[in-house]
Amino acid sequence: MLIQACVNGAQDAAAHRRLSTDEHHMAIEAARAVAAGAAAIHVHPKDAAGRDSLDGADVARWLTAVRAACPGIPIGVTTGAWAAPDAESRTAALAEWTELPDFASVNWHEDGADEVAALLLSRGVGVEAGIWNVEGADAWSRSAVRGDCLRVLVELPDMDVAMVRNAAEDLIARITRIDQRMPILLHGEERSAWAAFDLAVERGLDSRIGLEDCLALPDGGIASGNAALVRAAVERVPVR
Repeated sequence: MLIQACVNGAQDAAAHRRLSTDEHHMAIEAARAVAAGAAAIHVHPKDAAGRDSLDGADVARWLTAVRAACPGIPIGVTTGAWAAPDAESRTAALAEWTELPDFASVNWHEDGADEVAALLLSRGVGVEAGIWNVEGADAWSRSAVRGDCLRVLVELPDMDVAMVRNAAEDLIARITRIDQRMPILLHGEERSAWAAFDLAVERGLDSRIGLEDCLALPDGGIASGNAALVRAAVERVPVR
């Protein structure tokens, strides 16, 4: 089972003492997560104002810092539409990247997902297909680059724990009908995070955890940082 650490996301840096808009601080967080058992890192590069950025200089700066702290570990970044106002500006920014991530997430409910993914693939960057809802799954099913994706991210929003299984199983079934060979990484946010992680363990899927998705441990206490969340995740995976 792949456990990916999502170390910062679009979270406000004030939300937790281990969050920061400084790449070196978050590189240390990433290294701690790897030491705790994470096998891949997902990070959101920030600009000078602390906002998520797709700018080539920002992406290079953050990737360089995280790679130096986590040698040999695959590093991925976001391409979320909130970081650029339209598909054209996103593809223009990605075309200028000089330091390339190992993979990048592309949300298929967003306009221009096919173009963003095709550009990433043409540059040798793996694509994680972010599927948040039925509309995203349908769009991905029609994509010309669908079969070239590294994996699908089934991404559940913050929801009541009792709703997690049905929501996840519906999206997983849709993805499997489209391409039964495609690896799936299932994760949730806030209240759904640990329920989604446990379901991923049950189903033999990959998952992720980190301060992007939740601040709390399974017992409800606030985690001391990404490493504590990853350790808690590792402990929930049965030894086989």
